[in-house]
Amino acid sequence: MSEQQYNYGMVGLGTMGCNLVLNMSDKGFSVAGYDKDPKKVETLNGLDVHDNIEAYNDITAFVQALQTPRTILLLVPAGPIVDAVINELKPLLQAEDIIIDCGNSHFTDTQTRIDALAKEGLHFMGLGVSGGETGARFGPSIMPGGDLKAYNRISAMLDAVAAKVNGEPCTAYMGKGASGHYVKMVHNGIEYALMQLLAETYHILKVHGGLSNEELHTTFESWNKGRLQSFLVEITAAVFTQPDEDGKGMLIDFIADTAHQKGTGAWMSQDAMRIQSPIPAIDAAVTQRILSSLKQQRVVAARFFNKENVVEEAPNKETLILDVEAALYTSFIITYAQGLAMLQQASSTYKYETDIAVVASIWRGGCIIRAALLKEITEAFRKDDKLANLMLAEEFSEQVKTGSIALRRVLQKGLQYAIPLPGFSACLNYYDSYFSEWLPANLIQAQRDFFGAHTYERTDKEGTFHTNWNQTIY
Repeated sequence: MSEQQYNYGMVGLGTMGCNLVLNMSDKGFSVAGYDKDPKKVETLNGLDVHDNIEAYNDITAFVQALQTPRTILLLVPAGPIVDAVINELKPLLQAEDIIIDCGNSHFTDTQTRIDALAKEGLHFMGLGVSGGETGARFGPSIMPGGDLKAYNRISAMLDAVAAKVNGEPCTAYMGKGASGHYVKMVHNGIEYALMQLLAETYHILKVHGGLSNEELHTTFESWNKGRLQSFLVEITAAVFTQPDEDGKGMLIDFIADTAHQKGTGAWMSQDAMRIQSPIPAIDAAVTQRILSSLKQQRVVAARFFNKENVVEEAPNKETLILDVEAALYTSFIITYAQGLAMLQQASSTYKYETDIAVVASIWRGGCIIRAALLKEITEAFRKDDKLANLMLAEEFSEQVKTGSIALRRVLQKGLQYAIPLPGFSACLNYYDSYFSEWLPANLIQAQRDFFGAHTYERTDKEGTFHTNWNQTIY
């Protein structure tokens, strides 16, 4: 097959890269792969699959095997390795060739690469992929952004390999510049928050509700058949029935309570501060992962906690489960609202021209945050493309208002029994703040002007003002 001119090239033949190659091959596209690791090259070449795949460990031979103008996908670790691969490829490429970064690169790095390669006549695209190893093999959600001309050259392939919902591919053009990687970052930030909310749900049901692993499984499984139907709820239900391979019981009870992160959630929090978009649920999720890593400190600190001040009452399990379900559903809505509002703000700030309804629609299948809820979210933004916040949509405003009552009851239980629920709390505080006509920021303006002459605005006339405050305290 070495004389064949392949439709696409793939650099990086790890699990994700290899699976995406196989997915493309299944859909009739010929693919040349490249990896510096001879074992990965050998593994792909040794698979009993279609005859439209060949792997190389010589980058020149790999590039020469591709049809021109070339389209090369990268699935390598984000950061300097991406730049190293680009620099290795550049001398072998020609004008109009496309390089597509399918990893989790920071959007600012992607924009820098787009601008630099454009000067050399090359197209560079950032493409978010969600769905893990299984998604890559059988259909992920794909978020491409960048040059529209380049996108149009690969759109048919992306449509073919992406997950499908009601026959519609879970991929679409996300917008200009680094929008593809920005949308993926927002996806991952929402994922952080949803996972934190599910962990808090587990916490209060286990510690206060006293639910066993079997009861937890049954509860989450039943929720997954209703309005909370989603991939994350589905796998949460499954977790509680996974036996420990050492035969000690259920695996969940032997997993350390320290969560890790790769950084995309923190990136979202950082950029939210930069563009002035509030995302407290995502911020709380990032913070809790960091707090969970302080295991040794927490073990020591726990000895100082006076549990005698916490008086437990026997819970009504059925009532608690109903309240927690409503609180979780409401918080899911509020989390999506925060993430999509930030994406709207970013699109305006960075000139991406991202269509929020399109984003929601491609998240309905294939990706980690896929959920039945996204059908309604898509419809809400299709109905009103100027919708400032999801919580204002008629599909959700009454649901959030009603659900906030149960959310308050769940938070009261958390406060009463010293069960930390920062994700739930962040969602309710965001809701209460957003729907408050008045907030006490006037005091903050006064304080800033008092100690720093930063000025303030008034409610009764236009302009900015400064007062010589009574500073006798100095």
